[in-house]
Amino acid sequence: MEPVITINPGASKQDVRQRVWDYVEEKNLANFPRPVHDRIPNFKAAFTACGRLSELQAFTQTSEVKVDPDKPLEGARLAVLEAQKTLLVPTPRLRTGLFNKIVPPQGAKKEELRICSSAQGVKDFSVPVGLDAKVKVDLVVVGSVAVSEKGLRIGKGEGYADMEYGMMASMGAVNDSTVVVSIVHDCQVVHIPEELKESHDLTVDYILTPTRVIKTDCGHPKPQGITWTKLDSEKLEKIPILKKLRDLEEQAGKDVTLGATPAAAEAGLPTDQPRMQTRRRPRQRAQQDPEGGSKLEKRLPSERKARQPPDRVRKESGGATGDEIEEKREREKVRRGGNAKEAGSEVASPRKLPLTVTTVYLGGIPAGLRVSELKTALREREATPLRLTWQGAQHRAFLDYSDPQAADQALEALQDLSVNGHSLRAEMAKSQQGGRRSNRRPRPSAPPAAPDSGTVETTEQ
Repeated sequence: MEPVITINPGASKQDVRQRVWDYVEEKNLANFPRPVHDRIPNFKAAFTACGRLSELQAFTQTSEVKVDPDKPLEGARLAVLEAQKTLLVPTPRLRTGLFNKIVPPQGAKKEELRICSSAQGVKDFSVPVGLDAKVKVDLVVVGSVAVSEKGLRIGKGEGYADMEYGMMASMGAVNDSTVVVSIVHDCQVVHIPEELKESHDLTVDYILTPTRVIKTDCGHPKPQGITWTKLDSEKLEKIPILKKLRDLEEQAGKDVTLGATPAAAEAGLPTDQPRMQTRRRPRQRAQQDPEGGSKLEKRLPSERKARQPPDRVRKESGGATGDEIEEKREREKVRRGGNAKEAGSEVASPRKLPLTVTTVYLGGIPAGLRVSELKTALREREATPLRLTWQGAQHRAFLDYSDPQAADQALEALQDLSVNGHSLRAEMAKSQQGGRRSNRRPRPSAPPAAPDSGTVETTEQ
């Protein structure tokens, strides 16, 4: 299958990343967090691609699986827990150790396992695994920015996946029989020039996409340990477990000579060198006001919001990841009764709705389902409403569309809709009287739902 993204001859790793990130953004192929630049893209239909993991024979034969903490791999972590296999997840940026073992509550049901597979669940239901632990990882699942059908892989440029595999190789947790899988969108499968492959780069044996399972038959060897010359003393100080591993290897008589300077951006290992921000907005330019003073040109409100998050979010975020912040917003939003401004990147700024709308009723919503997950399912079915009224506590939601025809099309697209294994029921709202009469949009002065009702109204783009 010919890649949809063309990589020019002589391209660097960063060139490949940039092409993929730009394409994913331009084609609107990703969910929160956005933009995808400098991230492992949380692509649409990621759960579908992750669902293919259980189809692999290598998965059925494994007992311990290591899955990266990236958002698009949440479905893979859930699949491991549902199969009652041991799930190991690296600690973000290796700050507190190599990885954690996820231990769900005794007798956990699917909804509880789904929580355990989320970013917050990884924090709440895990125990640390040290370098001296007797671990045998049979399967490794990594996120990627780009992969090739020959098994070459490019990450987001910080090299943690490469380094984690090297550390596991040093502690004997992986060997030549360990299978490496990467889960990506179809557009992320591209031609990667062979000359970009370096000795410390992790290669993959299988690629899972929403539509394909690709066996790469990659002949390149995987990392056999840490390439110490790619690291410097400053990086070592910031990753205590890496420093501990170096001490152990030095005691064993191995060459652990460090590089003299931080690794270059193309080295594929973590550096503290600031990378150029992609799609940077122009700086404010000074203008002369009529009285001779200078003033800054005003940005559009959307630009100001993008550059300056609300004080509440900055205070709450601390050192949390974007996924953890989003989940915290969702919980707080539902607890308070919420509004569109609190919904984060998943919800666009409210826009003016038409005077009349046609409403579709969505029932059978399972306990624990998040608004963001429902919105993702609606986008994938191309049934995004003008407004979504969420009543999760009552296991229902109402979807407003611009006219009866748009509602009919959405209703047809939502038949047999299933989210996280639960079937949802879509039908015209009773107020439509046969599904043909449009409701007049409520006036802004209408009283809001009670804070404890769990009702959240969000306006979509």
